[in-house]
Amino acid sequence: MKVRTFKSLNITYLPKYATIFVFLAVFALIFMLTHKGILELCGTCRAHAERLPVPAQFQKKVNSVIPIVPLDFCTFTPLSPKDANEEKVILQSIAWPDTPPLPSPFYLNETSDPAHSTFSILPQRSRGRWHMGDKLEVFIKMYNFQGRPKKSGGDVIVARLHSSTLGAGVAGQVVDHLNGSYTAVFSLLWEGRAQVEVTLVHPSEAVTVLHRLTREQPDRIFFQSVFRSGSVTETTTCNVCLRPTQQPVCNYTDPYTGEPWFCYKPKRLSCDARVYHAKGDFKQNLQAGEEKLFQSGVNMKVFIPASGGDSVTVMPKQKGQTAVKSSTAKSEPSGYYYQGAWQSHGRSTVHQFNTSSAITQCLNGKKVLLYGDSTIRQWFEHLNKELPDLKEFNLHNHKQVGPLMALDYANNILVTYRCHGPPLRFAKVPTSELHYIANELDSVIGGSNTVVVLGIWSHFSTFPIEVYIHRLQSIRKAVMRLLSRAPDTLVVVRTANLKALTLYETLTNSDWYSLQRDMVLRAVFKGINVHLVDAWEMGLAHHLPHSLHPQPPIIKNMIDVLLSYICPVKGS
Repeated sequence: MKVRTFKSLNITYLPKYATIFVFLAVFALIFMLTHKGILELCGTCRAHAERLPVPAQFQKKVNSVIPIVPLDFCTFTPLSPKDANEEKVILQSIAWPDTPPLPSPFYLNETSDPAHSTFSILPQRSRGRWHMGDKLEVFIKMYNFQGRPKKSGGDVIVARLHSSTLGAGVAGQVVDHLNGSYTAVFSLLWEGRAQVEVTLVHPSEAVTVLHRLTREQPDRIFFQSVFRSGSVTETTTCNVCLRPTQQPVCNYTDPYTGEPWFCYKPKRLSCDARVYHAKGDFKQNLQAGEEKLFQSGVNMKVFIPASGGDSVTVMPKQKGQTAVKSSTAKSEPSGYYYQGAWQSHGRSTVHQFNTSSAITQCLNGKKVLLYGDSTIRQWFEHLNKELPDLKEFNLHNHKQVGPLMALDYANNILVTYRCHGPPLRFAKVPTSELHYIANELDSVIGGSNTVVVLGIWSHFSTFPIEVYIHRLQSIRKAVMRLLSRAPDTLVVVRTANLKALTLYETLTNSDWYSLQRDMVLRAVFKGINVHLVDAWEMGLAHHLPHSLHPQPPIIKNMIDVLLSYICPVKGS
């Protein structure tokens, strides 16, 4: 479909159109003939859904559960064949198991109930007891509120193995058998008592709702921009995806990255008069009864009880003992807690930086450039607090938005923070500060004295996953350009993490949304010279409650991982 744009004014027009009914087609034709320059669609390309096939497993789920709603108002920049193929592979790798359709009228009885469900520790087959290095397997069986076994998978379940006495914890890998049963696999990494904890985050029926919301209402969180010229001020709605209306649209698609962003044009002012970006509001459009699927203490973030014992005693590793591999688990944990400190599992050693002098010595002569959301801003705040000689400049910027900068002049340490570009759910951001990470990285000289830290995930939860994939692909290309011109630059990526959930938080930033973005992030950056800080496992394995902004002990451990990348001990 041909799209024309008034480049001088950066305006795109979106009239409603239809092709099914003849009289509407005739009306549209007359309207277009009498309004030169009016455009058919906002965006820069065809709808993504028309461009790539949906993976077979995912397509079966959608066709059998959720009616497909064409997102003609949500368009994407065309991808190169390489990027398009990668996107297809990623979508296949994160495709969720089939989830059941919801009954109409809705009732809760047949949905997953953690109180009726159980888990049990499977017996050790080879030695009869557990030793360090073994795998502990836990069988989970889901039942509905009537006490009947579930026949399908798709529940969101997380598990951890922990010891409060030892300050130890490790995340388990949960495998869905697609028949209402699951297996959680744990690596046994410390001696002594180890207790199993299994949590139902969401029943599979809730995933059905969350998936539908993303397809039908990707604009349920919307944004606003303030336009100003002299004494005239106007506010309009903005988003990645704007529904077509007769109102003209300002096209703010980034010319370098191709990242889409649109605002309805103000009535009296031009598109160039945009001065502020802000979060607008949230439209909660659940169907009758669906809110019952998201009840704290009932079926959301609720522990599943054990059938029998919930703990084991781990013995020391035996001489000559060979590593036990699970036939179920596909990967090893990235690390674990012991005595409250994060330990790397099978990778470089994580060292403890417990004093300001140790941190200062590590960062001496370094530039630490932090880009991303508020979970990365936490790292800036932590370093600023822990280093008394690191003085923050008063740039008269909003603390939530930044940019922020702190300098230790004597030790030649510079730490900066800049938020990523839209979508951004901050209260008020000057449009001059809406910088895309990829563009920022292209201005970084790099080198052995430069540390780049990236953290971007939370603000993308309500949009089609393709929006997030495209953003990360753009950032990765900029990272590769940076590493090409300055290969000794250290690049560190922070993953997503779990959070406390209310109904509102679930519909806007559910752990299921975060889990999908976590998997995408790992896939996009796999195989290139970047280091991960595994915030997902570090939050899941810790005894502190899940939080969008993890509490200080977890942040301290994340900073220890970062500093261990910057200052590795020889031989570790």
